[in-house]
This record gives sequence, C-alpha cells and structure tokens, in this order.
Amino acid sequence: MKVLRDNGLTIALLLLFAGSITGQWLAGWQVSVEDAQRHHQAAMSLLTYTASSEFLSSVFENWESEFLQMSAYVVLTAFLFQRGSAESKDPDAKPRDDNLEAEARKPDAPRILTRGRVWRAIYARSLGLTLFLLFLISFVIHWTQSAKVAAQEAIAHGEKPLSVIAYLGDPQLWFESLQNWQSEFLSTAVLVVLSIFLRQRESPESKAVAAPHSKTGT
Repeated sequence: MKVLRDNGLTIALLLLFAGSITGQWLAGWQVSVEDAQRHHQAAMSLLTYTASSEFLSSVFENWESEFLQMSAYVVLTAFLFQRGSAESKDPDAKPRDDNLEAEARKPDAPRILTRGRVWRAIYARSLGLTLFLLFLISFVIHWTQSAKVAAQEAIAHGEKPLSVIAYLGDPQLWFESLQNWQSEFLSTAVLVVLSIFLRQRESPESKAVAAPHSKTGT
C-alpha cells in the first residue's frame, strides 16, 4: 500500500516505541510488586503503577535525554562541521537558507514564510526550539516525579523529605539525568565520526557506498 510505503519509517519506529514502553511498563510493575513483597507492603495494581511517580520518573528521565540530544544536534549542525561526515554540512558549500524572503515566493514554500520577517525567523528555528521545549517539559516531569519518589523513600526511612524545589539541587536527580545525557552525546559523536569511513547502503544517514571518505554530507 502507498500509505505504508510513504510512512513506513514512522510506523516502524512508533511500533518499536510501543513495544518497548509496554515492556518497560510491565517489567517495571513486576519489579515494584516484588519490592513491595520484600518489604511486606501492599503492591500497587498495574493501573496504579501506570500513574505512579516511580513509573513516570523513569519514562521521562529517558525522554528528557533523547530530546536534549536531538535539539542539541539539530542546532549544532546548523553552524558546526565535521569534514567527511554524512551527518555534517559541507563547510565549503554556500548557505542553503541565506535568502528566506526570496525563497518564500516559491509556490510550494510553507505559507508561514510569507507572513513577515518575525514569523520567518521563528519558523526558521522551529525544529530546534520545539525539540528543546520537549526536553524542558520532560526534564520538569522527571524532576518533579523523582522528587516525589525521593520524598516517599525519605518518609519510609523516618527522614524529612526534601521539597520539590530543594530536590533540584539533589545529586540523585543529576546522577539520573547526566548518566543518560553523556551516553546520548557520545553515541551522536560516534555516529558523526563513523559515517566518515563506514557506510549503510541506501540509508540517508550514510554517504553513498562508493563515495570518498573526504565527501561531506549525504
């Protein structure tokens, strides 16, 4: 079917996402049940676990790092280069979006470009801004839900829980975040460098198989 052919990449990725988060959900609930049994406490139902701070914190901890990586990558590749990489613009090429006012006159250009300089400026940066906003939303949810988990654990141990604001300075929050951030930045750097020398046939993330190592971009 044409719809499947034209949207196969998105469909496949969303199916992989659905399978992965369902697996995380069920496995996380089982871990929670086993932990409650060890402490002779009542276990949460699957429905209760779904809305629990424990589950939401773990989900948004990972989403946060992914959106940070993507937003940083989109913005950094706009003005930084890696010669020979399929993931970089050619540093010797002319700017692609130098004259947006003229580009806006093309019949198939997005209509928002005709609404004036301010809208053009916003739209010209909309991908990076949206990804960064998704990072901020994910970080806030991760932070606040992790603060609730930490407060519950503190109370269970007879300790005074930190407020949500105070938890922003807690090393546990930053350990959870930075352990994911570092892996995202490393994997992206590895992709940038490996794409100089290695190939994946027919992938838009790779140079043509016969392209020289010195060629920059796809």
